[in-house]
Amino acid sequence: MIRDFLRSRAFGLVIPLIAVAFGLIAGAVIMLLSGNNPIDGYSGLIGGIFGDMYYFGETLRAMTPLILSGLAFAFAFRTGLLNIGVEGQVIVGWFAAVIAGISWDAPGIIHLPTALMAGALAGALWAFVPGILKAKLHVHEVIVSIMMNYIALHVVNSLIRGVFLDTGQRTAFVPDSASLSSEWLQGVTDFSRLHWGFLIALAAAVVMWFLLWKTKKGFEFRAVGFNQNASLYAGMNVSGNITSSMSISGAFAGLAGAVSGLGTYGYIEIFNTFTNLGFDGIAVALLGNSSSIGIVLSAFLFGGLSEGSGNMQAAAGVAPELVEIIIALIIFFVASSYLIRWIYKRLDSIRKGEK
Repeated sequence: MIRDFLRSRAFGLVIPLIAVAFGLIAGAVIMLLSGNNPIDGYSGLIGGIFGDMYYFGETLRAMTPLILSGLAFAFAFRTGLLNIGVEGQVIVGWFAAVIAGISWDAPGIIHLPTALMAGALAGALWAFVPGILKAKLHVHEVIVSIMMNYIALHVVNSLIRGVFLDTGQRTAFVPDSASLSSEWLQGVTDFSRLHWGFLIALAAAVVMWFLLWKTKKGFEFRAVGFNQNASLYAGMNVSGNITSSMSISGAFAGLAGAVSGLGTYGYIEIFNTFTNLGFDGIAVALLGNSSSIGIVLSAFLFGGLSEGSGNMQAAAGVAPELVEIIIALIIFFVASSYLIRWIYKRLDSIRKGEK
C-alpha cells in the first residue's frame, strides 16, 4: 500500500501541502524561541496579504514574474532538462524588453507586443546556448546554464553603464505605448502596482499545460526527456527537441523579466546582485510539482509570504528574515519528500532483486 501511494498522483499533490504545513510549524517554533507570539505573527502575515486591497494587489503583482520563472523551470524539467539558468534568462529578457521599449516609438498595439516578444526572444536565445551544447556535444545543461547567469548579469550591467544609462543607475522609463501599467487594475486594488502582466502570466500557464499535454510536439518533448534512446528509435528528432525545450523554457523566463521591466518598474537599472526571480522560480516549480495550476498556487504563496513579511514586523515585531527561513524550510521539506520516495524505490528494487 505504501509503495502504491508513493507512486500515485495523490503523493505529488499531498507532499507540497505537508511541506507548507511543516514550514509554518517550524516558523512558529522559531517565533516562540525568539520571544514572539506566532499567532500574532501569522495574523500579521495574513493581514499583509488579504487585509487590504492594496496588499492583495501587491501580492498578485509579486507572484506575476514568479509564475513565469516557475513555468520556465517546470517546462524544462518536464522534458528531462534542468534549466538552472532561469535567473540569467530573466535578466536578459528584462533588458531586451526595456531597450525595445525606449529605443523607438510606435502605437501601443505594436510597441507593447514587440517589447514583450523581444524579452521572450532574448530569454530563448540565452537558453538556446546550453540547449544546443547539450544536444550536440552532450555538455550538461546545469553547468552551462549556471555559468551563463553570471555572464548575463555582467554583460547587461556593462551595456547599461556604457550605452543606455540615463539617470543615476538606470535607463530611461519606457513610454506608455510599451508599458504594462493599468490604471484600471491599480484603481481596483487601491493603487497597487498590479499590471497587465498578471494576466499574461496566467495565460502562459495555460499555454504550457496545453503545449505539453494536448499537442503532439508536447508528447515528443516529454518522451525525449523520459528516454532519449526510445525516442530516437521511434523516429523523433532528439537533438532538435532538446534545443527547442530549452529555448521555450528560456522564453518563459525572458517573459518574466519583460513583465517586471515593462510593468512593475518601467526601466532597468544596474544590478548589484541577482534579481532572485529565477532562483525563486525554481523553488516555486518544485513546490508546485511542475504543474501549471500548482505553480500558480505556489507563486501566490511565495508572493504572499514576500509581501506579508513587512506587516508581520509591523503588527507583531517579527523580523522579516523569518519569512526567508520559512520559505527555505518549505523547500527543504519538499526536497526531503523526493528523497524519501527515491530511497524507498531503491530499497524496493533491491528487495525485489534479492528475491
